[in-house]
Amino acid sequence: MMSTELPPPARPRPWRRPVLWGVLVALLVVAQTALVKLTIEYETARAQDRVERAAAEAAGEIRQSLSRDLQSLQALLWNEPSLPQWRVDASDLLRSRRELVRIERRDLDFRLIQGVDSPYRTPLFTVIPRDELRVDAEVACANARRLSGPAYSRSYFVPLPGGLGLEVMDVCVPVVEQARLSGFMVASYALHSVLSEAVAPETAKGYELAFVEGDGTRLARAGAVPRGQGVFVAQRLIDLPGATLQLRLDSGAGQPALIPNLAVALVLGLSLALAAVVVLLARDVRRRAQAEQDLAEALAFRKAMEDSLVTGLRARDLDGRITYVNPAFCAMVGFEPHELIGKTIGQDSPPYWPPEMVQEYTQRQQVRLSGTLPPREGYETTFMRRNGERFPVMVYEAPLVDREGRQAGWMGAVLDLSDQRRVEELSRQQHEKLQATARLATVGEMASLLSHELNQPLAAISSYATGSVNLMRNGPADADMQALILQSLERIAEQAERAGRVIKSVHDFVRRREHIREALRADQLIDAVMPLVRLQARKSATRIELDWPGPGQPVPRVVCDRTMVEQVLLNLTRNAIQAMEDQPLERRVLRIRVRQADPRWVRFSVIDQGAGIAPEVAARLFTPFFTTRSEGMGLGLSLCRTVIEQHGGALVFENLGEGAGTEFRFTLPAERAAPRRSAPPQTIPSEEPTR
Repeated sequence: MMSTELPPPARPRPWRRPVLWGVLVALLVVAQTALVKLTIEYETARAQDRVERAAAEAAGEIRQSLSRDLQSLQALLWNEPSLPQWRVDASDLLRSRRELVRIERRDLDFRLIQGVDSPYRTPLFTVIPRDELRVDAEVACANARRLSGPAYSRSYFVPLPGGLGLEVMDVCVPVVEQARLSGFMVASYALHSVLSEAVAPETAKGYELAFVEGDGTRLARAGAVPRGQGVFVAQRLIDLPGATLQLRLDSGAGQPALIPNLAVALVLGLSLALAAVVVLLARDVRRRAQAEQDLAEALAFRKAMEDSLVTGLRARDLDGRITYVNPAFCAMVGFEPHELIGKTIGQDSPPYWPPEMVQEYTQRQQVRLSGTLPPREGYETTFMRRNGERFPVMVYEAPLVDREGRQAGWMGAVLDLSDQRRVEELSRQQHEKLQATARLATVGEMASLLSHELNQPLAAISSYATGSVNLMRNGPADADMQALILQSLERIAEQAERAGRVIKSVHDFVRRREHIREALRADQLIDAVMPLVRLQARKSATRIELDWPGPGQPVPRVVCDRTMVEQVLLNLTRNAIQAMEDQPLERRVLRIRVRQADPRWVRFSVIDQGAGIAPEVAARLFTPFFTTRSEGMGLGLSLCRTVIEQHGGALVFENLGEGAGTEFRFTLPAERAAPRRSAPPQTIPSEEPTR
């Protein structure tokens, strides 16, 4: 059931929505930041774990390799071979173990008995004799004697020919013959070869392997990358009898990327999608809030409009029950809304039905509510006021459609015909009625013209009056403010005088009398309408250009009815500005051009840069009451053409090309003949409109 009362609007809380959205956005930013940080930390930990595992595997492989080498060295001493046999076996071992570069046999006094060098490289001790670099080997052998087993020395540097060198480590194996220690066997390792030979390529892939000292000094390096990035590093200690090697793995990969893999990319993508959804949701909420505000304003406007109508409105559902009445209807019949809403046909009939006509109205309403009659068909009937007075009404009913497109009832507009009947009773004879009708048509045309032509001066008067009131409300009037108020009052007086001229000109126009013509310059016509044109141009951010004849040429003079031609210019410029409302700001340029067409005529052009005029619109452009705008009356161009033709000229238009705009041209009689000028035209841009 519809009601005429609107609920009081809730008090707005402008701070609440921005705070909630701010909290939501902050939470999303924190969540996204934490997600990215955790992702990077997770990938960093994974990369570090891979390096740690690779370092452990490499250290294990080096231990296994050194253990195999040690077993092979001890095998050289099995069965107490002779020196020639030992030399042969040592050479074979050096060929099979590239990390071993030299094997020596020494006696208990550490004198060299026999030495064999690797066939794969230059002998070690060619630059510096072995005896000068045997200190570390002696220490290892001393440890071996003490441990009664193999012992390793610390690493030391051996120079090579060509300025290069090699980091070497010795292992000393005691030689026992007949259960007595008879000497030592010393094997030298190239640390670089230990790394490259002992560690599998799969383990070293993507890493730099190096033996380093405690302070980080690199002794030897190998690996699949030339240089590690120093980001992901792992170190392992390889404990050997008598010595310790420190192995370091440096990954060739740097910091993990923001999107290191598909899973992280999916999570980030979903997060971005969530952010996009939040943005879209915010836009939707903002639009919804705007729609709610617009709806509230529309409801308020609708109620104000319905309350101001003199036409009665009545809504009924499909069962004939009254669901809505406006104040005009209540004033018409004299009943309050609560006395009418809910009334239906039958026993609970509306109180404004005359008792003697209830049965007839009931039958008629049943037929009308069945939907068999065409919509919007008016019918005349009789209603009864609260005081019992009968009065004639005209009822127009149309289907009432809900938001889903289904008919929910009927909406009726009720016109009180009492005044019309009284006029008809006092009307004159038939021939006098015809004359009155003719005069009424003339008055109607005059009223239409007045309502159309007085719009601009009345709007200007309202604007200047509002500006004056605002100036006076701002405080005490100083000299500048008094000057502005005086200027506004002068403008109001000018526009009021102009409105009077419009009324007189329109009256003469309807009577088809000869207008008052005067000779004046074309720029006076344009200057008179420029304040109103600029006012409308500023509202739509339109730039105005005045195109006069070239320098040194006089402005053409015309003979015309000044007021009517000013209205033509106003109509054409207003249409041009409205045609560019949908264009980009840089294309909103209105050009007014004046040229001496020939000695007898002066041509005025109003050029816009709108979308042009469609062919189907162009065919009816000058038809009275035809308009493409919902707020228009369709009289502007028709009246413009009539005014120009009364001056003996012609009003035409031309599309300047697809998307290039439209040009409206009209001619007015010149005051006197003027020769053609060949100088180029001069374009004078007007002030830029306020945006």
